Amino acid sequence: MEETLPNLATKTDPLLLEAYKLLLLYAKATGTLVSVHDNNYQPIPEVYDDYINTEKNTCFYCIKHLGNKPNTRDLVNTPCDEMHVNAIKEAHRFGGSHIYMCDLGFMFWTSPIYSEGAYAGSLLVTGFLGIDPQEVSQGLSVMTGGELSEEESNRHSEKFPMGKSKKIEALAELLLVLAEYLSTGNEDYHKILKRRAEQQFDLSNQIAELKKQYPLERMSPGYPMDKERQLLSAIKRGDNAMGRRILNELLAILLFSNPDHFKFIQCRAIELVVLLSRTNIAPGNSEEVLLERNNYYLGRIQDAKSIEELTDVLHTIVDQLAGDIFSFQGVRHAAALRKAEQYIWEHYTRRISLQEIAQISGLSAPYFSTIFKEEVGENLSSYLNRLRVEKASRLLTETNLSLSEIAGSCGFEDQSWFSKIFKSYTGVSPGKYRTHGGGRVSEISEDNISGDYRSIIEK
Repeated sequence: MEETLPNLATKTDPLLLEAYKLLLLYAKATGTLVSVHDNNYQPIPEVYDDYINTEKNTCFYCIKHLGNKPNTRDLVNTPCDEMHVNAIKEAHRFGGSHIYMCDLGFMFWTSPIYSEGAYAGSLLVTGFLGIDPQEVSQGLSVMTGGELSEEESNRHSEKFPMGKSKKIEALAELLLVLAEYLSTGNEDYHKILKRRAEQQFDLSNQIAELKKQYPLERMSPGYPMDKERQLLSAIKRGDNAMGRRILNELLAILLFSNPDHFKFIQCRAIELVVLLSRTNIAPGNSEEVLLERNNYYLGRIQDAKSIEELTDVLHTIVDQLAGDIFSFQGVRHAAALRKAEQYIWEHYTRRISLQEIAQISGLSAPYFSTIFKEEVGENLSSYLNRLRVEKASRLLTETNLSLSEIAGSCGFEDQSWFSKIFKSYTGVSPGKYRTHGGGRVSEISEDNISGDYRSIIEK
């Protein structure tokens, strides 16, 4: 039968040719079989001879007995092509290495290569068994419909050593190091993708929890103003870890409440960035510096093309802003403020005094009051009122509790005082807020911004 030669009309990317040269050294050092795939997920023509003309090829009998064109050099139509393509895509998605096993029990691992941030191709390696050789031999016999004798099946499977999980993981890690070395660009795209994948995994888990809490389509948690407040506090303390966690909680609620509305979420992100950047947490910065930073942040939000990219940009901004406060104010009172904040969030539903909170923080009341205003940006009573208003606004739109019940559950002394404080922060009475279906509390502080972004969404 006449051999089908690979299509050489399209010239192979020089980066992939260089990758194959280095990968052959990897193969000699590790006793593996290697190949390089292009950005269409298919093997480059240069790997054909080494891949086909050796029986120490895990896919040799699959290609020969199950391929659409047996005994040819057509690797595109191999029976396991879809499996390999899906694995390559998975590694590309996470920017790392992906280990998998075929139906016969052969182990594979793959890592992506990038050229100036764009996906260029992948490295693919095999050569070890993931199950007992006898099981592989039996699988080969079944796969070939009995055409392969037991002796030949045993002979083929015995060419491949068992790959212990630790060894395969080490070889996959080494392959990733090689992929990172080959990739070009100003940033380490592998790390970017890995970071984004971790962020999306966390978001997915939180959204799954929200689905349990709000099982009906018409149910929604509403905009998480309380999370916004917590995020501001974390940034002002320079607490990066807490800031990232709260940001993901906030984004999870936004994504859950507005599925498939990227523009709306992007506009909310713009509003959030403006709010965060206007906190002026870096004393000594001129208005020009703050404006330049603000424009830079907004530009990155507007340039984002996906939820993954948008989430990553927001995390970067939170880290940078929290870093500012770390650089300028230090973490001198971080522990004390963290204790105080936690106590406030656990006890805001009742009357709590400055002396009580200061005692929890381990500082005197006058000194605690001073550092709280300096590092949080407002005095304690304002902070408490704001928190209670935010909690009350959620209860007004999400429950049927009476105004007096909401007042009591949010720490207000009576309904009259509740109405007065609520209107001072929102501009409307609690009753009118509920009647109009809530919405964002636009006058919560001089740092906040109002604005209806619907017109932007509808453009």
